[in-house]
Amino acid sequence: MSPSSISEGIRGEAPLAPHRALILGLQHTFTMFGATVLVPILTGMDISVALFMAGVGTLLFHLLTKGKVPAFLGSSFAFIIPIQVVAASEGLAYAQGGIVIAGLVYLVIAVLIYFFGTERIMAFFPPIVTGPIIMVIGLKLAPVAITNASEDWLLAFIVFAIVTALSIYAKGFLKVVPVIVGLITTYVIAILLKRVDFSAVEAAKVIAIPSFQMAKFSLQSTMTIAPLAMVTMIEHIGDVVAIGATVNKDFAKDPGLFRTLLGDGLATSLSAMFGGPANTTYSENTGVLALTGVSNPIIMRIAACMAILLGLFPKVGAVIFSIPLGIIGGVSILLFGMISAVGIRTVVENKIDFTQPRNLIIAAVILVLGLGGASLPIQLGDINLSLEGMALAAIAGILLNLILKEEKKVQ
Repeated sequence: MSPSSISEGIRGEAPLAPHRALILGLQHTFTMFGATVLVPILTGMDISVALFMAGVGTLLFHLLTKGKVPAFLGSSFAFIIPIQVVAASEGLAYAQGGIVIAGLVYLVIAVLIYFFGTERIMAFFPPIVTGPIIMVIGLKLAPVAITNASEDWLLAFIVFAIVTALSIYAKGFLKVVPVIVGLITTYVIAILLKRVDFSAVEAAKVIAIPSFQMAKFSLQSTMTIAPLAMVTMIEHIGDVVAIGATVNKDFAKDPGLFRTLLGDGLATSLSAMFGGPANTTYSENTGVLALTGVSNPIIMRIAACMAILLGLFPKVGAVIFSIPLGIIGGVSILLFGMISAVGIRTVVENKIDFTQPRNLIIAAVILVLGLGGASLPIQLGDINLSLEGMALAAIAGILLNLILKEEKKVQ
């Protein structure tokens, strides 16, 4: 078998040899690590617990979605500010309780979708809405990639060059593991250049049980955090659509939004119950799917098991955490850009007619609201919510799509 046929054979959902599956899983582990540990760093939660529960939550999600969706669930950034607010007033355990209830809100909506049908929900998400939303998912993360890359542009350029070269010119298995090869190679170069700080590695324990903490509940914490689920569910739908567009499958239909929401919600509640942050489908890993073309869901489950092990072996996690931000930024430029490119592909493949003003307006509003930092404060009694980012852009796009009627072409 030729190298090129080997490469084609392992793309998509083709069966994988165990050693190849492990390497591909490790590639996704490297990709999710930075963002997943950043949330507990910002909120005061335990890093090992966050990693452990991300792995457990991902496995639960795959169980509930029949193992069909190639998604990894990591720490959600949407809950950071509410967690900080509740933790400051009542304590971190009560913030966890609010997140537990937020996850259960997902279950309520999932049940409604089960009885009323996915089609009614997805009718609000035609390509003119989903295409720009997927672009926003990637481009919204662009500043993060540039900020990280600017920490060390030399390392960022080296890893970018390696990953790009392997993605285009490599043959066989190397063609589908460009991220991990680029990360490891550039990490070794960074060590030789003495740009790696090993102090955290030396201080970390080899093995340790994560410091689990049970959630506590109060009406105030619930009212502060739980309503945010109505916003993050819109982001969830956008992520599911983005993953589906990346691998050319309609996961909203099979296994269905009922199952994906159920999986995400229960993973979030389970994580928060024992001291972890809310979980959400990770755009970073969607970027790897787009770059490599390998979408076998078992790879994500392997990454989940590795996340659990990282939670039990802090020293290994510290080694990954010691990767210079410049390297992470160089890879992220590609991964986040790939997600946006999938959005462009969605618009092109569905032949959206941009000679129609309504299509231009819908796309323009989604992009500007999604990327411009727009925020719409909402107050419901004592509950203060903020609708922003992709959620605000999606709602605006959905409403405009309903209000602005398509022009009928004259034959």
